[in-house]
Amino acid sequence: MTVIDRRAGRVLLLDRAGRVLLLHGGDPARPGKHWWFTPGGGLEPGETVAEAAARELFEETGLRARAGDLGAPVWRELTEFEFDGGHYRQDQEFFVLRVAEWQVDTAGMDATEQLTITEHRWWSAAEIEASTEEIFPRELATLLRAVSAGEVV
Repeated sequence: MTVIDRRAGRVLLLDRAGRVLLLHGGDPARPGKHWWFTPGGGLEPGETVAEAAARELFEETGLRARAGDLGAPVWRELTEFEFDGGHYRQDQEFFVLRVAEWQVDTAGMDATEQLTITEHRWWSAAEIEASTEEIFPRELATLLRAVSAGEVV
């Protein structure tokens, strides 16, 4: 099996209540397999991780931010997953962006995003912990609490 190595930038978009915006989607190669995840995605050639995170945030939510608005990453993880028949090993960095509120606009989604992202929702750390749904990253509730407390993770 060929592993596709890539880097990605992801955004913890937090509202004034400290809830994080998550997207719900699935894998076209595995109908019925769905999970919640933060906005973000892989780097395009020549992009920095923050630039990719800002671009993906705009594509997936309609919220325009500059890479500099995201500051330094608050967390980094290496994850492996399957998507659309490929096996990925993704080194991803997470940035925080705070908004008072935001109404998601999906008009900027690319064709794959339109097919695979089905809904969005704001989640508190407690709701994430209480949920039986798959939510990525798995450490998200702990990460949210650390960010809310001003701790560097």
